[in-house]
Amino acid sequence: MNHESMQHFSSGPWTLVLAYGVSVIGSLIGLSCMARARSEPARGAKVRWTVLGAFAIGGIAIWLMHFIAMLGFDVPGTTIKYSAPLTALSALVAVLVVGVGLSLVTLVRFTRMRLVLAGALAGVGVAGMHYLGMSAIRFKGDIFYDQTLVAASVAIAVAAATAAFWFTLVVKTAVASVVAGLIMGVAVTGMHYTGMAAVRVTSDASLPAPRGTAVFDLVFPIFVISGLVVGALLWMLFTTANDSFREPAGSSG
Repeated sequence: MNHESMQHFSSGPWTLVLAYGVSVIGSLIGLSCMARARSEPARGAKVRWTVLGAFAIGGIAIWLMHFIAMLGFDVPGTTIKYSAPLTALSALVAVLVVGVGLSLVTLVRFTRMRLVLAGALAGVGVAGMHYLGMSAIRFKGDIFYDQTLVAASVAIAVAAATAAFWFTLVVKTAVASVVAGLIMGVAVTGMHYTGMAAVRVTSDASLPAPRGTAVFDLVFPIFVISGLVVGALLWMLFTTANDSFREPAGSSG
C-alpha cells in the first residue's frame, strides 16, 4: 500500500484546528510557567514552576496535540490500535526531555548558548515523542519513513522551539508571550504533519488482527484530565500573580 492511500484528515479538518489550538494553549501556559520560574528568587519555587511548565508543554502542547491529530490518521481497509504502554512512555519522554530543556534556562544562569541548547532539547522532545508515539501503532502492516522528511521535521521542531523560548525570555511583552505560544504551536504541529508526510505504509491482510487500544479511547480521558490540569495551572498563574499586588500584612496606608 502506498503513501497516497493513507488519510491524515479522515475525521475532517477539525482535527488540525483542535490539535493546533490545544498545542498553543499548552505552550502559552508552559512558557508562562517558564517565565515565572525565572522570576522567582527561591530555588524551590523555580523547580516547581519548571516542573509545571514541563507538564504543560510536554504533556499538553506536545503529547495531547499529537494524539488529537492522530484521530485523523487512517489506513483504509485496516483497523488501527495503539499500544497503551508505549503511548504512556511517549508522554513521559516528552515531559522529561522538555523539563531538562526548561531547566537550562530556569534553574541556572541564563546565557544564549543555554537558550539554544534548551530549544534543541525541547525540539528533540517534540520529535522523540512523535516517533515513539508512532511506534505504538498496531495494524496489519508496517510503517516506514522518508528519512529526508524525518530530518526536516526535527529541524522544524528545534528551530521553532528555540524561537519560542527566545521570545519568552528576551522579548518581555504581552504580545511577545502570545507570539511565543503561537510559534511553539507551529513547532509542534509543523513537526507532526511533516513527520506524518514522511510516513510510508505497507499492509498485509494475512497478519493477525492488531491488539491494543483505539486512539479515541486514549485521547478522550486524557483530554478531560488535561482540561482540569489547564484550569489548575491557569488558577495558579493568576492567583500567584495577584499576590504580588497585595499589600504586605500589617502595612498601613
